[in-house]
Amino acid sequence: MGILNLTPDSFSDGGRFLVAGGAVDVGCVESEAVAMVRSGAALLDLGGESTRPGAAPVTPQQQLDRVMPVLERLRGIDAVLSIDTRSAVVATAAIGAGAHLINDVSGFTQSDMRSAVAPSGAALCIMHMQGEPQTMQASPSYGDVTGEVGAFLSAQIDACAALGVGPDRILVDPGFGFGKTLAHNLQLLRELPRLLDLGYPILVGLSRKRMIGALTGQPVDARVPGGIAAAILAVQRGARVVRTHDVAATVDALKVVSAVEEI
Repeated sequence: MGILNLTPDSFSDGGRFLVAGGAVDVGCVESEAVAMVRSGAALLDLGGESTRPGAAPVTPQQQLDRVMPVLERLRGIDAVLSIDTRSAVVATAAIGAGAHLINDVSGFTQSDMRSAVAPSGAALCIMHMQGEPQTMQASPSYGDVTGEVGAFLSAQIDACAALGVGPDRILVDPGFGFGKTLAHNLQLLRELPRLLDLGYPILVGLSRKRMIGALTGQPVDARVPGGIAAAILAVQRGARVVRTHDVAATVDALKVVSAVEEI
């Protein structure tokens, strides 16, 4: 899954696709999307709101202004189009414009999000986050992080299933870096096979994150090798979708691992 952040303040690539006045350069995004697909991305994740630690929320209209022109331009691309949003308004509009997947970092805890997506036929990525982006890294606390993440995901799967969402429409994401310390993140990665018991494909987002910087001492733009190592470990432990800024390098690394281990 290639990441396309259409925001001014995402932690790694905020502002990359914006021009004077804050508008999104749709042509630039399209070029990057095509390059990602050619490099092996099967999914593209478009986001109009940063959810990095400390990020302030933005309005649904701001998200729509950023995301919808790109979504309409990419409608015919050979990839699953995912929208990264916590807004039911944005989810509804995006599905109407051809989005295939809604990626909700709040895990569809809001009933209006479940109601917006459930009857649509679109897929859902249910992610775990402790707290909200503005405060989630203040003091994360767990007794058993993997067990608690698994219990949350199971409950949200049930909540969506109650509205008719079939199992073939669901992905789960343990939410690395979302209300978790470095120790929590490492435990989650180490114990990722425990989440396979949920019975759903696991998506992981580790690319360039703070945990990679903490382990390597590298700034955001120099975390590609560490992120690839984390992606490999996640796939070896059962992850089936890797969300990354660095599609070509990650795909190449996973091709080598797959050839050796027949994943």
